[in-house]
Parts: sequence; structure tokens; C-alpha cells
Amino acid sequence: MEIAEVMDSVGSVIDMVGVAVIVVGALVSSWIAYNTRRHRPGQPIYVAYRRNLGRSILLGLEFLVAADIIKTVAVTPTFTSVGVLAIIVLIRTFLSWSLQLEIDGRWPWQTSERPAAAAEPAR
Repeated sequence: MEIAEVMDSVGSVIDMVGVAVIVVGALVSSWIAYNTRRHRPGQPIYVAYRRNLGRSILLGLEFLVAADIIKTVAVTPTFTSVGVLAIIVLIRTFLSWSLQLEIDGRWPWQTSERPAAAAEPAR
């Protein structure tokens, strides 16, 4: 077995892991939302459900990007395949950033806390 075949197989396995993470994450998020609704009626579940689902999609996208990189660079490193990889990574990165903004309410490069000077009003 050649190294290209091994890398293609590894990339395919990581692809399947990425899809499985998204599917299992969606199922677990739905189960958590269902149980929250059942055991705590009237409790808002939309925000937590969306956050949990978004996290599983983000993690799955990371696996899918890794698989694409492995398969493209290790198996068929042509200018065309690297260009297609760049476009795929760009699209998935934009999706990741958009999901991160939806989940946390801030861009990934922003800190979660305000600086101390901005937290206190000027006197």
C-alpha cells in the first residue's frame, strides 16, 4: 500500500468522524433540549439548543477541514487541487466565524471580557 492510499484512507476516516460529530452533536443537542422542555416547562431552550448545536457543527467543520487538507496535500498536490482546497477552507472558515459570532455574540478574535478601563465609567 502506497503512502498516497494511506493518506487518502486517513482523510476519509477523518471526514467520517467530522460528519459523525455533527450528527451526534445534533442528536445530543436535541435530546438535551427535549429533556429541558420536559423537566422544566416554561424554561427557554432556544438559546442553549442553538449554542450546543453550533458547537457541534464547529467541531465537525474542524475535522472536515483537516480531512480536506490531508487528502489534498498528501494525495494530489496539484495547483488546481490546492486552489480548490483554499476555497473550501476559506468558505468553512467563514462559516466557523459566523457560527462563533452566533454562539458567543462576539468575533473569535475579540476577548470575552471588556478591558478594566472600559468597564468603569469616567469620573
